[in-house]
Amino acid sequence: MSLEEILSLNDQFLEVIQRDDVLEIREFLNDQNISDVAELINEFPEYEHQIVGNMSVHRAAKVFKILDLPAQKNIIQELPPNKTAELLNELPADDRTAFLEELPSEVVKELIKLLDPEERKITLALLGYPESSVGRLMTPDYIAVQIDWTLQEVLEHIREVGKNSETIDVIYVVNDKGEFVDDIRIREIILANPDKVVGEVIDNRFITLNVTDDQEVANQTFKMNNRVALPVIDDKNILLGIVTIDDVLWVANEEFSEDMQKIGGTEAFDEPYLEIPLMKLFKKRVVWLIVLFLGEMLTATAMGYFEDEIAKAVVLALFVPLIISSGGNSGSQASTLIIQAMAIGEIKIGDWWRILRREILQGLLLGTVLAIIGFIRIVAWSSIFPETYGVHYVMIGVVVGFSLLGVVLWGTLIGSMFPLILKRLGADPAVSSAPFVATIVDVTGLVIYFSLAFMLLQGLML
Repeated sequence: MSLEEILSLNDQFLEVIQRDDVLEIREFLNDQNISDVAELINEFPEYEHQIVGNMSVHRAAKVFKILDLPAQKNIIQELPPNKTAELLNELPADDRTAFLEELPSEVVKELIKLLDPEERKITLALLGYPESSVGRLMTPDYIAVQIDWTLQEVLEHIREVGKNSETIDVIYVVNDKGEFVDDIRIREIILANPDKVVGEVIDNRFITLNVTDDQEVANQTFKMNNRVALPVIDDKNILLGIVTIDDVLWVANEEFSEDMQKIGGTEAFDEPYLEIPLMKLFKKRVVWLIVLFLGEMLTATAMGYFEDEIAKAVVLALFVPLIISSGGNSGSQASTLIIQAMAIGEIKIGDWWRILRREILQGLLLGTVLAIIGFIRIVAWSSIFPETYGVHYVMIGVVVGFSLLGVVLWGTLIGSMFPLILKRLGADPAVSSAPFVATIVDVTGLVIYFSLAFMLLQGLML
């Protein structure tokens, strides 16, 4: 939609809402695209509960499920109880569960009371699964058919119950015990002879998710297979529900946001930045900041250990920022690349040796380039300003060059291996954030730098 159309829609909405004619408001909203109504809510938050409350409940549920969490919370707070009940009962089970799990437990208890008995039973069952499990994502709104049905019976069943299903693109086959047998795409049913039996058209090339699988497993499974939905079973192979691609994409987006926040050196936020209370934001940031600060204090300790060398050759202190920043940058690069590759399933813990070999070569190549540049810079500067680095400027250039090579190599190794170690220990690799890796490399980089200086400059300047 163009800017002119958006402005026109906004103006039309304001005209209609100010006339306060309920029928006119409802007719206007029901004529708009779902995405356009969501945009109106974002544009006019003061009218958000009126917009949702004046739409048909079916369309209101479609709008509600695509809104941000703060807007959803505000709408539920402002709607009268009967409208809230209608909306929650109309929401697909998976979207309703995703919303409720973000609320305080006391609020959830009150909202669940508004649900119809069947919807309440389904919601409690989904909320009973572990927080990051596939069970929280699945919906029980799917079409299941018996293996001994004819395709004509299947088509009649789809016409009868398909309206309330999450998707009819895929039909799921079960036996008389409710055990999962296979899935069939709707096109295969439509194109086949209607007199055929379901058992004659299945191919047993199915992919399933377990209800207790981590949501990341679902993400990887969808990524590796061309599916719009996958069946969810329990340990006894009973079909419990399905997970659709839109829910997995939402989870992937949430995981990406959390990883970015952790890589930046903060705890993951569970709500939008502008909505999070100031003190809560402070608590999320201050813990890691203190950890990183204490880590950086080791840098001062390391420099204190080499105090005598610095006193004899003050010029060495000039290159400390250069050394530690180069090591920290290389470590941050490697850490970010490895975390990202792990997140999308490109690498696994078992690939550590291949990664190590690649990063050793990368560290040597990158370090050599920076070492040459650093050496040339010191020599060239000294030829113009001889008094800057003294008469031993060539050896200083050698020390800085070899230090850069060592520090960049070390930073690359730490940055690439640390996420894998954390993953192996069962921790989140994202916490090996760029600042955290940089802090480790800063301290060790100083040790490398001053140790090389002591070895190479002893008898000359030290």
